[in-house]
Amino acid sequence: MARLGFDNDKYLELQSKNIKDRIARFGGKLYLEFGGKLFDDFHASRVLPGFKPDSKIRMLYELRDDAEIVIVISAEDIEKNKRRGDLGITYDVDCLRLIDAFREFGLYVGSVCITHYSEQPTAMAFKRRLEKLGMKVYRHYIIPEYPSNIPLIVSDDGFGKNDFIETERSLVVVTAPGPGSGKMATCLSQLYHEQKRGKVAGYAKFETFPIWNLPLKHPVNVAYEAATADLNDVNMIDPFHLEAYGKTTVNYNRDVEIFPVLNAILTKITGESIYKSPTDMGVNMAGFCIVDDDVTCEASKQEVIRRYYESACLAKQGLAEQAVVQRIELLMNSLGISTADRKCVAAALTKAEETGAPAAAMELEDGSVITGKTSPLLGASSAMLINVLKRLARIPDEIPLLSPAVIEPIQDLKINNMGNHNPRLHVDEVLIALSICAATNPVAKRALEQLPKLRGLQAHSSVMLASVDTQTFKKLGIHMTNEPMSQTKKLYHK
Repeated sequence: MARLGFDNDKYLELQSKNIKDRIARFGGKLYLEFGGKLFDDFHASRVLPGFKPDSKIRMLYELRDDAEIVIVISAEDIEKNKRRGDLGITYDVDCLRLIDAFREFGLYVGSVCITHYSEQPTAMAFKRRLEKLGMKVYRHYIIPEYPSNIPLIVSDDGFGKNDFIETERSLVVVTAPGPGSGKMATCLSQLYHEQKRGKVAGYAKFETFPIWNLPLKHPVNVAYEAATADLNDVNMIDPFHLEAYGKTTVNYNRDVEIFPVLNAILTKITGESIYKSPTDMGVNMAGFCIVDDDVTCEASKQEVIRRYYESACLAKQGLAEQAVVQRIELLMNSLGISTADRKCVAAALTKAEETGAPAAAMELEDGSVITGKTSPLLGASSAMLINVLKRLARIPDEIPLLSPAVIEPIQDLKINNMGNHNPRLHVDEVLIALSICAATNPVAKRALEQLPKLRGLQAHSSVMLASVDTQTFKKLGIHMTNEPMSQTKKLYHK
């Protein structure tokens, strides 16, 4: 069993308590800007082994009687058809996905707020669609000179023009499909309207990373910089916290840069601000739940290398700037690591050199490395997966899990009936074939039962994988990296 570096149960308990304390501090009403991913936070689960990807949503479930969700989406992002890079869906579609996901967890979604609204046709159409689906929709407008012109912002011609979002509960979680959606401005606008109505409310921010009470150059925080290298985010010492309390804490450049303006707006709205630093505004307790620092450090170093390969492959495809790759290389240098520290890389490249064809390798928990090579029947990553399952199930190498009699009809279907040119089985096709065999073959069944043991393992391919293979490995929980090398000279890859 893999070593854990993070106590998830402790996190749920501490995080829920800290948010409740912050609600009480503001007299029973808190607008909580929720940064990062509420669902499927796989970055956190990779750098903090033991952190469950749905931990934050489960934490909110603990507060479900007091909490409601407001989803914020920018009209400009709707107009640009902006997409989430990890899911490949547009922000408006993700908004619908989030509503469904929150409801499935038993959480109340009160409304959707469309920000940067100026009657864009697509935003108006999305508003009508949401209303037909029974959602309450509010509009927030572009304020000239935001956020610098504070007298205008905090006036009837600024926040005052925005719709007031009617909320019912003491904790209002403001979240969004992605960054730049206007979460902070939505919270501040609500404070303005609450104040105009003679009601007391407060604002706080929930960002998991960087972890404020870890050192600036701790691998967990460096891994966050690698994850946001394309956004030019930089971790830094919070100078306001250091000046106010004499304590060193970590924040990131955008929060530090905006703090004086944000605090001035808060002061203008409420008459005073209890916050002396951006760190003060946060409620994150993740740093108190690390139970094995060595484990989190090693996991974070692997994540930085993984991000390097991810950005290098995107740059190879023309989907990212080379400067992002270089930025992550500098972060690797700062940690004293290189691709050589990823054990499966050398194994995959060596096997590819020996065979003269694409190869793949996976490192198991005991440190052993299993490889896979390209064959007429299987792609390298599929072969690697079969070999790993055989090793975990203690099945001798000479016993085939999938005979040609099983694979060849699938290949015939792909080539002769479905228009594919590559006869080799992808990873998902191998798993389907193995599942069919498992119905009558106890050896195949034993191999299939090993799949849960793959979660968290590191693997590498000597070439860029097809998206279907990448997605399958992701679903299995395998941390896969690829050399920035195309298997063919084609420009388009499915």
